[in-house]
Amino acid sequence: MKKAVIIFSGGQDSTTCLYWARNHFDEIEAITFNYGQKHSIELECSKQICKKNNIKQTIIDISFLNTIVESALISNGNVNKLNSKGLPDSFVPNRNQLFITLAHSYAQKIGAESLITGTCETDFSGYPDCRRIFIDSIEIASNLGSQSNIQILTPLMYLNKAETFELADSLGYLDEIINESHTCYNGDREHLHEWGFGCDNCPACDLRKKGFYEFKNLYNENN
Repeated sequence: MKKAVIIFSGGQDSTTCLYWARNHFDEIEAITFNYGQKHSIELECSKQICKKNNIKQTIIDISFLNTIVESALISNGNVNKLNSKGLPDSFVPNRNQLFITLAHSYAQKIGAESLITGTCETDFSGYPDCRRIFIDSIEIASNLGSQSNIQILTPLMYLNKAETFELADSLGYLDEIINESHTCYNGDREHLHEWGFGCDNCPACDLRKKGFYEFKNLYNENN
């Protein structure tokens, strides 16, 4: 039996990965992290999606992260600006490293041979921990440090947002992605657009909206 753990936030990318994983694994478990994110509505979205799809979800509280890092996603700041390193102020230092380390431990516990994450370097928004080189490096280090052989799968690594929408559509879950996943950094769950819920004024919304209309234009050209 093929078993995988998916790092699942309830966002567009991880939700697309979840539906992708259903076609590739016999059993999936989701691990979700509460890291004190201001857009905590995504946690509620992740719960609803897991419940709907009968997927076991484990939620880990790592909200202590707020005490040791600076990021507009978990403390004061403007998600539309850059930090002192020239990275988006929404970047949370070492977040993906911590997610993967903890999820890798959980995968060992339940006997899963694969770990799935929605990281993507094509539309990586300036986040250095979404690059292929980072994923390859932490996979090697994690397995060396635990004498294991768990592969880290990144189905979206070389897809842009338009192609991610296309993948969801090909899987038959485009409506679920639009209506059930959450991306907006400002946690806006009141305004529903053609591309999904959001404030329409943060980098996450801009990227999602741009990708949706690129996907829609491509779809219209081919039909």
